[in-house]
Amino acid sequence: MGLPGEVYAKNLTPTNLASYTDGELFRAITTGIDRNDNVLFPIMPFPHYAHMAEEDVYSIIAYLRTLEPVEGNYPDKELDFPLSLIINTLGGTYQGPPNPPSSSDKLAYGEYMVRIAACGDCHYPGALGQLDMTRPFAGGMEFNLPGGIIVRPGNLTPDTETGIGNWTKEYFTERFKMHDPNVTPYMPVELGQFNSVMPWTMYAGMSEEDIGAIYDYLQTLEPIHNPVVKFTPPATE
Repeated sequence: MGLPGEVYAKNLTPTNLASYTDGELFRAITTGIDRNDNVLFPIMPFPHYAHMAEEDVYSIIAYLRTLEPVEGNYPDKELDFPLSLIINTLGGTYQGPPNPPSSSDKLAYGEYMVRIAACGDCHYPGALGQLDMTRPFAGGMEFNLPGGIIVRPGNLTPDTETGIGNWTKEYFTERFKMHDPNVTPYMPVELGQFNSVMPWTMYAGMSEEDIGAIYDYLQTLEPIHNPVVKFTPPATE
């Protein structure tokens, strides 16, 4: 996807995490700094997780401790210059509340869910790492995938022509739930066909209450007219 170097996702089973204390895991999740003081590559959305409530982070750590240990050691990341030096300045600080907002406060809870789900990492205009912060959630960032495919996340503002202004909460929720891996059979996507970097199958596991709160919050955003061509197939020779 045009990353400046090679980055390998780490093994999150107890095989690798057994050497981490709970405090070190908390630090890694919320600040992007591992137990050896190395800054994680920010494709791991720790700037968003920095706003996660303490209780939610503790729940993640407790869950990771229950996973079956799986062997898997992967190479360290190799970043291109100058990012190989700049990355050392990118570690964050924890800013989250002790407890998550009450789900009864739909807007506050929806904003919280949008932030910790890292929706803004993809649904802003601009390029990876260079988001256009003046048009929040207007969509259009390009992901260059193997085979010459380009996909662009959609406009999440309540613009009635180019965004989700005409979507009902029921339709918005259904768009997530239709990707529930326990319900919908999936076929492999052939190279060159439409695909998406949207993690539908993970977000499909959210409760309808969580998805509904996200919808309620997105509907309060300023509508931004931004037509997005979501898919560009590879050029033919």
